[in-house]
Amino acid sequence: MTEQKQPVVSKAQKIPEFLPILPLFDTALFPKMVLPLVVMQKESVQLVDEAMSKDRIIGLLISKSGTIKASYTAADLYSVGASALILKMAKTEDNKAQLLVQGLERFKVTEFVGGKPYLRVRVEHIKEKTEKNKEIDALMSNIVSMFARVVELSPGMPQEIGAMANSIQEPGILADMVASIINSTLKEKQKILELIDIKKRLKEVARLVRYQQEVLELGHKIQSQVKGGMDKQQREYYLRQQLKAIKEELGEKDETTVEVEEYTAKVKEKKLPEEALKEAEREINRLSRMHPSSAEYTVASTYLDWLTTLPWHESTKDNLDIKKARRILDQDHFGLKKPKKRVIEYLAVRKLKPESKGPILCFAGPPGTGKTSLGRSIARALGRKFIHISLGGVRDEAEIRGHRRTYIGALPGRIIQGIRRAESNNPVFMLDEIDKLGSDFRGDPSSALLEVLDPEQNFSFTDHYLDVSFDLSNVMFITTANILDTVPPALRDRMEVLELLGYTQDDKIKIATRFLIPRQREAHGLAASQISFTKGALNRIISGYTREAGLRNLEREIANICRGVATRIAEGNKEPVTIRVKNVSGYLGPVRFASEVSARTLTPGVAMGLAWTQAGGELLFVEATAMKGKGKLTLTGQLGDIMKESATAALSFIRSNAGLLGVGEDFFDKHDIHIHVPAGAIPKDGPSAGVTILTALSSLLTDKTIVKDLAMTGEITLRGEVLPVGGIKEKVLAAHRAGIKTLIMPKWNQKDLEDIPEKVRNEIRFYFIDKMLDVLKIALNNT
Repeated sequence: MTEQKQPVVSKAQKIPEFLPILPLFDTALFPKMVLPLVVMQKESVQLVDEAMSKDRIIGLLISKSGTIKASYTAADLYSVGASALILKMAKTEDNKAQLLVQGLERFKVTEFVGGKPYLRVRVEHIKEKTEKNKEIDALMSNIVSMFARVVELSPGMPQEIGAMANSIQEPGILADMVASIINSTLKEKQKILELIDIKKRLKEVARLVRYQQEVLELGHKIQSQVKGGMDKQQREYYLRQQLKAIKEELGEKDETTVEVEEYTAKVKEKKLPEEALKEAEREINRLSRMHPSSAEYTVASTYLDWLTTLPWHESTKDNLDIKKARRILDQDHFGLKKPKKRVIEYLAVRKLKPESKGPILCFAGPPGTGKTSLGRSIARALGRKFIHISLGGVRDEAEIRGHRRTYIGALPGRIIQGIRRAESNNPVFMLDEIDKLGSDFRGDPSSALLEVLDPEQNFSFTDHYLDVSFDLSNVMFITTANILDTVPPALRDRMEVLELLGYTQDDKIKIATRFLIPRQREAHGLAASQISFTKGALNRIISGYTREAGLRNLEREIANICRGVATRIAEGNKEPVTIRVKNVSGYLGPVRFASEVSARTLTPGVAMGLAWTQAGGELLFVEATAMKGKGKLTLTGQLGDIMKESATAALSFIRSNAGLLGVGEDFFDKHDIHIHVPAGAIPKDGPSAGVTILTALSSLLTDKTIVKDLAMTGEITLRGEVLPVGGIKEKVLAAHRAGIKTLIMPKWNQKDLEDIPEKVRNEIRFYFIDKMLDVLKIALNNT
């Protein structure tokens, strides 16, 4: 290595107008500051050699990109830099130059000059203006104090630098010196270099020093906290080791050892399946190596608690006494023959083949028909535990399958939680409101239920939390739904659907007498001798105060009467009360639902149809009227597109058969027709009102009233055929509740009457037709 030492430089040495430029990409040089540099590029080494042979003065400009380049252009460099004197230069064997340079003064580039392999510029030298006042003195004092604190908080910085800064009297030199030392970006240092005004330069340096001080103080605070925490942990570890040694001397075991031994004993006692046993042993090994205070220790112990408390082999013994089971079912519920028959069949098969799998039943029907309570009764009849979970509004797949153990607070899904609560692996498990499952970004719970409710898969159900298979094939799953349309087809295919129809008037009276009234008497503290209901009173409550397929509102009204009687007794009137027809309104107020059948069908143009709703069947009136006009058809009553199309088809059929019906050919050219379906606030749709609309129009146009107490349902075609519709069972029961004596139905729906109670079939006259003209003959034959 060759070295050339610093010459004696005169203070009055003049800085030339043209300077060779050495680009800087990772540092900055300020006037009066000393900076070591390493020069590697061939052109830059040539620049240094030529400068050393002359006046040793070069110019330094910072690169805008902050990265080293093979060559620089004028656009790559800032226009303000500092001239420097090379104090010392040494060459290495690989032709690199090591420099020690001292800043002289600022300059601004006015022109870039060519002719050399390196950059040369014409410069305008910026002279430092000395300025002193109170504000500058205050800024200098503030910078010195903050800089001293920065030096104190920086272990790698010599403490003498703080004293050196305190000894500088020139404000510009102080600002440049502090800016060159503190940790800041090249852009911030370039900004200081470009500030000529002393006051602005001091303010900017003060801002940078303050920021650096805050960063260092925050880091010091964090380090102190970490060190304090480490010291505490080391102390606790030392004390625990001492405690461990003391316990060993006393022959006692530490907490971890005791828990590991307990879990090992539980796993051995449980006789877990092979897959679960491997997972349990792995977790026990992990637990034995953990400290009780660690978070993972709690996670592992909670997981082992779940594994060792699940009923892997525990089950309840089924009650296989068929007569006793039938007696229990009949005690708890009136009617419901199909579901009861299915449960008895299951018991019979279990008696003949004990290893048979549990069925997946779905009770579908209107609200209040006893779906949920029937599940509880089935569990009692079988002698099994009963677990009930409601799926209404559930949107997260993890509710079924559980959360993975990576999440904080993770737990198994509701299926495994229910099995654990039951403490047996063969409970009756009711999944209520399966038609009200939702789905969102967290997954689709109905898809997760596909495995649970499939007997071919649920023998190895894997919960995300347990991550081992659990056998659900012994569980008897029962689901409930009001409607099946919202249940995905794949899920519906896995279930055996049993429909629970609405109750007849007589059924409701018997259920109220046997179940509802005794239950409400007990709930209100009344004895059987204090309150009784006549059959007529129950009839009035059912027909005048409720309109439902189920029993909830009926029980609610009975409860209202019981509260009224309880109030009388509490006030001192202890005479027994018999609820009769005449005093029902005294407790429940005026009758809420009056029969509109007779009054509304006395005029031509009004027909009575039947509609299906989620709450069961309902009567549907269709009204038609005509007025002078030009053949316009108006439809009102919030009708859906299908219902509007039915009305259009009905009118087209009448117009095409006007001669047969006795309607004038020019009638439709001179009259507008308006069809309205009350109640107007309720949306309506579906094809089953087609027969009713056509009958109402025919009644209007022929000026004939429809046969009294007659209702109808069916879809029509332009050729006058009547097509089958759905919801027949609910519609027939609704007609019976309303006192309808005659029903017109599609011929294809005759098979649907099998499930209708015999009493209802005997009290209603049914006409099964497949042609629309036959409907009109029956409905308008009142003369």
